[in-house]
Amino acid sequence: MGQALAVSRGKNQNAHESRSFPNLATLPPEMAQFVLSYLNATDLCLAACVWDQLGNDDILWQGLCKNNWGFTTAYCRRVNNCNFKELYMLLDEGRLTFNYDPEKGISYLMTNGVLEDDPVAIAKFLSGSKINLLRPEKLSEYLKNRRDILQEMIYIQNFRMLSLPNALRQFFKLVSPPTTRGEYLEDILSGFAARYLKCNPDCGLPQETVYILCYSLILLSVDLYSPQVKRKMSKREFIKNLRGIAVGACDDFIGDLYDDIYIQGHIAKPLDKVCIRTPIFPCERPYGNIFAQA
Repeated sequence: MGQALAVSRGKNQNAHESRSFPNLATLPPEMAQFVLSYLNATDLCLAACVWDQLGNDDILWQGLCKNNWGFTTAYCRRVNNCNFKELYMLLDEGRLTFNYDPEKGISYLMTNGVLEDDPVAIAKFLSGSKINLLRPEKLSEYLKNRRDILQEMIYIQNFRMLSLPNALRQFFKLVSPPTTRGEYLEDILSGFAARYLKCNPDCGLPQETVYILCYSLILLSVDLYSPQVKRKMSKREFIKNLRGIAVGACDDFIGDLYDDIYIQGHIAKPLDKVCIRTPIFPCERPYGNIFAQA
């Protein structure tokens, strides 16, 4: 009886050990790093309470830094020889401050040597920050006051081989479009048009036409997807409105732009959250050149 009980206890202990989390310190360093690389900063700090050397590994914190912030000048010259965990804490504090007061957030990063006081460096930092780390309304507030940084952010974008609507979607995924017309929107679109042509020199359209088309696509997006607009613009009307003022853009090309917005969704929606709209028949949009004639 006693022997059977001992065997049963041994089996239970072995089963418990098989279900328990392995001691990472007993694993090869490369394997332990691989396991911990799936943790976020909070969990990695907790892991450091158990496995101090592994949880504070500089390679793991370097990965966290660069996954969240693609660029800082501190990557090139480490701040006072601080490790990447300390750098992450500085970056995260700067992020929290930015989301409260953008000017103070950038100032904090510059004061601590994380970022240079240079429009190009700041633009690269903002562009390289992971989406949703910085509050969109605070980023827009900052860029409205720093048009030089806005233009640098536009200049470093790569729109090569992208259609005009998708290039706009890519940019508005980074920078939220203004909700009202004005000088800020004009600065965005004029800079965008210049950069788009720089990336696509074979586009065959003048810069003014690209600017007009961008403006028209934003208005069309609002028209088609705003519940307040009851009478939606048709494909025929869109082509007619742009005919003659969009120099170099033929009716078929303008019609294709309409189709893109109608099928793929709002121009300011992130590409991974595009609202896919199912066409309702009968309708004259977005199908066919038969409706291209006004």
